[in-house]
Amino acid sequence: MPTFVCGHRNPDTDSIVAAIAYASLCNMLGENDYIPVRLGHLNDETKFLLERFGFQPPMKITSVRTQIRDVEFDTPPKLAPGVPVSYAWNLMMEYPNLNMLPITNEDDTLYGLVAGGTIAQTDMQTILTPVVQDAPILNVLSALEGHILNREDDFFETLSGEVMIALPGAGDYLRNIGPDSIVLCGSQPDVVDTALEKKARAVILCQSDLAEKYRRTSSETCIISTPLDAWRAARWLYLATPVGRVARRDELKTFHLDDYLDDVKEAMLNSRYRSYPILDDQNRVVGTISRYHLLQPQRKRIVLVDHNEMGQTVAGLDQAELVGVIDHHRLADVQTGYPVFVRNEPVGSTNTIIATMFQEQGLMPGEKLAGLMAAAIISDTVMFKSPTTTPRDRRMAERLARIAGLDLDKLGQEVFSAGSSEKSAETLIGTDLKEFNLGDHYLIISQITTMDSAALTARKDELLSEMEKIRRNRKADMVLLMITDVLREGTELLFLGDGEIIRNAMELRETADNQVFIPGLVSRKKQLVPALTQLWG
Repeated sequence: MPTFVCGHRNPDTDSIVAAIAYASLCNMLGENDYIPVRLGHLNDETKFLLERFGFQPPMKITSVRTQIRDVEFDTPPKLAPGVPVSYAWNLMMEYPNLNMLPITNEDDTLYGLVAGGTIAQTDMQTILTPVVQDAPILNVLSALEGHILNREDDFFETLSGEVMIALPGAGDYLRNIGPDSIVLCGSQPDVVDTALEKKARAVILCQSDLAEKYRRTSSETCIISTPLDAWRAARWLYLATPVGRVARRDELKTFHLDDYLDDVKEAMLNSRYRSYPILDDQNRVVGTISRYHLLQPQRKRIVLVDHNEMGQTVAGLDQAELVGVIDHHRLADVQTGYPVFVRNEPVGSTNTIIATMFQEQGLMPGEKLAGLMAAAIISDTVMFKSPTTTPRDRRMAERLARIAGLDLDKLGQEVFSAGSSEKSAETLIGTDLKEFNLGDHYLIISQITTMDSAALTARKDELLSEMEKIRRNRKADMVLLMITDVLREGTELLFLGDGEIIRNAMELRETADNQVFIPGLVSRKKQLVPALTQLWG
């Protein structure tokens, strides 16, 4: 079972790189298969850095709710529609736990379903109606373990007719043989001759010594020899019908590998079947699932990096097995019912913590990964100007830069030149947007880090308009946009809501037109959110 390493929604560079780095560390230590994943789109900075250091974006996921693919479902044999019913029945006898077999087309898509009860019901119907209809001759020979005695140029493709067992007894037992008869007999030449004379559809010699007498006979009647007795031959003859003819094909209920177990349980409660086909994303049959498979599903394993808030994490976390948290934010509301590995340290970047873990294990990240981690530390500490920055952040960034053979200052210029002010207001605001519930207040704070804040503030009206849409659609009390300028070491703050709150929280003399420049403000989590939290108690 793989373990997903997951950063927060609207991921920034620190979140994405932390997932990649921690997964790499765990895999280097020989632990289970760790896979970095992401919850949202990559911003321009992260895209640039991943390409710069030769990494593919992590796989995107939207939920860790338990899915059918997480369940140990059955993988019974898949049969073609032309296979005889007898073969399907033998499989079910060989594997008693099988209560249904999927019938598939040549491309493995679902044709129908056959259950043991369906076969038994079909067999019981033959007692009242002893008729075989268009049974392929090869199926008949397979079911009867028999062979044809006719000449080679006598051609038979299918077998149809009323089945009769012609055994010696009182009365004229030969009288009922006709052109539509399939006659089963023993060592009775008179029966065989009568069947041939009346051009019966077939005569089947059961445990008979007459095979040599009728071998290479040219006749419209198919002559078959079988080692089975007449009663068994009759039962297996009915089961020579292609399984596709008895398969259930209408109102089939199917599930897909990506379906969530909650939805599957609900669907099963509203249906009466014991087993259901499972299809992949190309609608090919991959297995079957029954109610008992849902009793103990295998939950997804997940490690959270760079966050520990339910509002910022992946959907369905309550259905997953949380195995670890590595973070540098305040402790929030992620809870477990069992002990997990937690490492939360007051540093400026999650990658600083993971770089320390590499060092503690006596390991070094590769040259490319080291460069990527150094860039992530620079990004999250705003080139070491954020108040969250610690001496350890700088030391680790310098060490990683040495491993990668990079100059930190030049790398910082690359990091903060990667953004694009030509992007739409919706994209700019949504790239690094986080939601907060502080007391009775619900607010949304987005942050853009740039080396040219003037280019963005020139689009103030456009940005405020998009912020108003967000406030209205999400019913937020306040929406704030931090345009953090690395060179100016401060933030142009655009806001919607009560300006008095901003003035009091940040101890400002005045604000005008929903905008204010706040020198020294570079951190959302360390400066702005704590100030608002203190104001609202």
